Amino acid sequence: MRFAPTIAACGLACLLAGGGAVPTAHAQEQMAVGASDQDHALLERVERHLDAISLLKARFRQTAPDGKQSTGTAWIDRTNRRMRFQYDPPSPLLLVANHDQVVFNDSQLDQTTTMPMDKTPLGLLLRPHLQLSGDVTVTGLTREGNVLEITVVRTDSPGDGSMTLIFHDSPLLLRGWIIQDAQQETTRVDLLDASTGGPMPPDSLFSTDLPDKH
Repeated sequence: MRFAPTIAACGLACLLAGGGAVPTAHAQEQMAVGASDQDHALLERVERHLDAISLLKARFRQTAPDGKQSTGTAWIDRTNRRMRFQYDPPSPLLLVANHDQVVFNDSQLDQTTTMPMDKTPLGLLLRPHLQLSGDVTVTGLTREGNVLEITVVRTDSPGDGSMTLIFHDSPLLLRGWIIQDAQQETTRVDLLDASTGGPMPPDSLFSTDLPDKH
């Protein structure tokens, strides 16, 4: 499923829509090479790090497949499986995930699109416990300097999209992700000035009755 094909929404459509990349031979080779006891220990460390994140707030910078960038503020509440991406003006975009749905609003077009959370790659990130095995397959594991990248797909439906989680190591910190679609186009989100924990935002922040600017 894709969102309405507007120029403004293109990056967000690629970020969340289904129709992702099936693991390639190269990606499978990466995992075969990275299947050592050391790498399994690293994946367990990543799982523990994500488990420790109950609430995250950050500024974000999104880079669309065409290179255009947009910014905004993100709230990710993994305990309650909900998030909000509020784009800075003049962007007309707003995204809220809650109640097992992702709701996307383009106020310029007065258009709202809804899709199941479990049909989006980012639905994996909202799991209170993301286990990097079983119904999730790790297709890529790379480490370069202080940057760690882990690419995952849903084991039974890789066509829903692939997501590459980006971490800074020492200490381990989530710094963003890359979504790749079926056309091999990528949308990147970098988290800036991220903070975790703190008081829970009001439920109205995650209302799916869009538009709802805060």
